[in-house]
Amino acid sequence: MTLRLRASSLRHLGIIPAAALVLASSTAAWASAPTNKKPDHASSYYHYALAHLYEDMAVNAGRQDYAEQAVEQYKLALDADPDSEMLQDGLADLYFKIGRVRDAVSVAQGQIAKDPNDVAAHTLLGKIYLRSLSDTQSTQSQQMLQLAIGEYEKLAQLQPNDVETHLLLGQLYSVDHDSAKAEAQFKAAQSIDADSEDVVLNLARLYSDQGDTERAVQVLNGVPVDDRSARIEMALGASYDQLKKSKDAIAAYRRALDQDPDNLDTERSLANSLLDDGQLNEALKLFKTIVASEPQDAQSQIHISEIQRQQGHYDDALATLEKAKPLVHDSLELSYNEALIYDALGRYDESIAVLTKLVDDSAHEDGKYTDQEKSNRALFLERMGIVYREENKTAEAVAAYQKEVELGGDYARSGYQGVVDSYRDAHQWKEATTAAAAAAKALPKDHSVQLMYAGQLADTGQVNEGLALAKAQLSDKSSASDQRDVHFALAQMYTRLKRFQEASAELDAAAPLATASQDKLYLAFLRGALADREKNLDEAEAQFKIALGIDPQNATVLNYYGYMLADRGVQLVEAQQMIQKAVNLDPQNGAYLDSLGWVCFKSGQYDLAEQYLKKAIARLGNDPTVRDHLGEVYEKTGRLKLAVDEWKQSMADYAQSLPADADPEDVSKVQHKLENARVKLARVSTSNTAVK
Repeated sequence: MTLRLRASSLRHLGIIPAAALVLASSTAAWASAPTNKKPDHASSYYHYALAHLYEDMAVNAGRQDYAEQAVEQYKLALDADPDSEMLQDGLADLYFKIGRVRDAVSVAQGQIAKDPNDVAAHTLLGKIYLRSLSDTQSTQSQQMLQLAIGEYEKLAQLQPNDVETHLLLGQLYSVDHDSAKAEAQFKAAQSIDADSEDVVLNLARLYSDQGDTERAVQVLNGVPVDDRSARIEMALGASYDQLKKSKDAIAAYRRALDQDPDNLDTERSLANSLLDDGQLNEALKLFKTIVASEPQDAQSQIHISEIQRQQGHYDDALATLEKAKPLVHDSLELSYNEALIYDALGRYDESIAVLTKLVDDSAHEDGKYTDQEKSNRALFLERMGIVYREENKTAEAVAAYQKEVELGGDYARSGYQGVVDSYRDAHQWKEATTAAAAAAKALPKDHSVQLMYAGQLADTGQVNEGLALAKAQLSDKSSASDQRDVHFALAQMYTRLKRFQEASAELDAAAPLATASQDKLYLAFLRGALADREKNLDEAEAQFKIALGIDPQNATVLNYYGYMLADRGVQLVEAQQMIQKAVNLDPQNGAYLDSLGWVCFKSGQYDLAEQYLKKAIARLGNDPTVRDHLGEVYEKTGRLKLAVDEWKQSMADYAQSLPADADPEDVSKVQHKLENARVKLARVSTSNTAVK
């Protein structure tokens, strides 16, 4: 009975050293006993018990000498009973625990050679290979992965009803990018234990990794609400976040917090979803609570600054970033947010200085970047291009976008688009067309670039050439997504050309190809814009509501829908709410600021209207519509001369605009307002002269 006591039990009695000495004193006698032909079970059991005692002492005390004693006792036990599977497995496991991995593998493999169905030996080898996955180079890691898979495949055969084995094997298949086999193992585990939380979580993770987030949500929602753990609710919230269903994500995170109220990770996830949903005050309150609990949480400080920036509290946003700076070292996100704040404040030089440092620090002389480095660098260069465009520094903006082109792939496409847009902003139509042609030549197989060039041709009067180039992107070999994009592009081209029936036909052709949620959103948006151009307000509203039902936080849709209502002078409260949300999502967007100024004007909020319209002009200096709107504000508030100046500038900008952007009706209205204002000014001047 004494020999069955584990070291952990003996330690509480304070007699481990004494027991070890008593047992060790007899070791020599047992070791020197003559070897019997038959197994000596008594001797084997004695040394096995002593090995266990030393093993526990080695583990608890961290003593290498105890570990070596344990090994020796196992060997003596095996001398007494060489064919004992339990002893062989025990020795292999001990080697693994004390870090003698090669010896562990050798013993385990030797045991498997004797008994291919030894579960313990296969389990140990599986553990060893699993641990080695993260400790080896990529080539060796792949070898270890295959060895681990082999062991767990054998274990799944030997113990087909073990849930953990199927889960581990499924996870290994996932790492090996074999989704079908991974799913089969998870389903096998599910058939054994349908209520297993780990099975549900692994299946959901697998589907998410495959890009089928909807199916992941379906699996997680398959667990009744009352039976869901905080982990399942967290996974569900994360899946909803990926689907941009922030309200559903918020609900899931709140349920998780109900079960685990003090979980800061859940609070962070909830705060982020509130931020994504535009619930800025709620998000800010929660982030501040998180920082109060964990003052070193720099990421939450950065999010607080982001909210303050979106709320227009720019000085507070900068102050918050200053608090976060000592907590992080060279945070790209912090610096990028700082650049955004300077941009929002109109402190363009300071914004450019921060962005320049980010671009310089992210540069590699050899031009080689990881995917994440490319993504970051492209983000910095794109923002730099935007700020330069706001400053009307076209050459500098083009230079920034050309650096993005050098990153290749999708970034090259985006960079070329930025170059063309920079020239378009400056009304340099010839240069824009030349740049688009160069992009089309550089990327002849890129349908989106060819479509960009086609649109530029059509906009600059080469309508037939542009339409022909766009249609040439359609072929039997084109993928469904490419065909869809061509139909979308043609619909926009026809809309700008006021060939509305043809535009509608292209959207009808795109509809069956728009299967993803974002494609359906874009289809609804284009249908709404077309209906607006056709003066069909009810249809436009219906389509914009479809789009917002897919993504309530889509700033482009919110802005267009709100502006359409404001321009017609209807539903002004709803219109202002939508546009304000768009501005919150993108505070530096000049078009959104113009919309907000216009809805304020329509609502009689003239001071706010002037404020926002001036900000819009700072970013869209040569936009005739913004100038027209500011002229309206000046005329309404009795500053007729200023109104005349704005309308004169509006007419000058219209004269340099593309035909598609200079609707004759709009131009005529501005001309009429300008002439009337001049007459009024003349009357005032005559009246003043007469009085004198």
